Amino acid sequence: MGFKSAIKNGIMSKMTAGTDMKIRLILNGKKAALETVRQVITAVRDQHELEVRVTYEAGDVARLVTEAIAESCSRIVAGGGDGTVNEVVDALMQHPKADRPEVAIFPLGTANDFASACGISDDLMKALSIAVTGKPYWIDVIKANERHVINVASGGFGAQVTTNTPVALKNFLGGGAYTLTGVIQAINFKPYEGEFIVEGESSSSQLLVGAVCNGRQAGGGQILAPKAYINDGLMDLVALHDFPIEALSQVISEFSAPNFSNEYIVYTQKKSATWRSSPSMPINLDGEPITANEVNFNVIAEAIKMVLPPSCPMLTPESKPL
Repeated sequence: MGFKSAIKNGIMSKMTAGTDMKIRLILNGKKAALETVRQVITAVRDQHELEVRVTYEAGDVARLVTEAIAESCSRIVAGGGDGTVNEVVDALMQHPKADRPEVAIFPLGTANDFASACGISDDLMKALSIAVTGKPYWIDVIKANERHVINVASGGFGAQVTTNTPVALKNFLGGGAYTLTGVIQAINFKPYEGEFIVEGESSSSQLLVGAVCNGRQAGGGQILAPKAYINDGLMDLVALHDFPIEALSQVISEFSAPNFSNEYIVYTQKKSATWRSSPSMPINLDGEPITANEVNFNVIAEAIKMVLPPSCPMLTPESKPL
């Protein structure tokens, strides 16, 4: 049996033909020519109405989302990595809640941190099957000034680790490379001094790295917020404060088990927070770098309807599909 036939047979066993939903795949242009991707899409289109739009340049995702809404699409599938998912979600958030279609994920990135944490298969046929036929759940989005975060916003040296970690080290250690490189860099980094305001309570901080999490992991599999859920109305805040060299072993231990009582890696769950600093601290929003002296983070509960596997570990245990 050929590859294409196997895909079709697998999809037929998982999909119900005749759906009347209008589904549109917004596909990252860098992935559009991959033969495996094209075969999976073709097989799905043989059974369902699945329209495809391909991005070419900056601004295309926002334009294509607006077009999909105007043309009454019921569901948008984000075909790409974490950055593409963020672009689709950010574009949806520019429209009234009542107008936002459901969103699903066809994970085609290198890390796929958000999709991976949500339990979305890295098998393309299975992933697109769920994207087309799965059920949606309400999930939260974090607003960061005028931008939006679906997974993780990180600041400080953590915003630089993903670009500074040697490729060979990434391949050898996997997600652990980011932790190891981060800790090594922290020894030589001057902390960012600023004001951290959490739900109205202000404190001065000497921060090496901070993360505001809706999801649980970033940086190629590094778990930052193991207790996070994407539909609990809360964001998980993780902060690594300045530490003496003799506390390095403790810091490494706290990295693997962030909790409310840690000394150097502080972990909490809140609905809003603000970071102010001068000079500005580098910040990464789902992989997109920004520079700002002040960033206001707020949870927007039940912001979008996302198609997820029924056993998604990122949903609270009592979650029900729509």
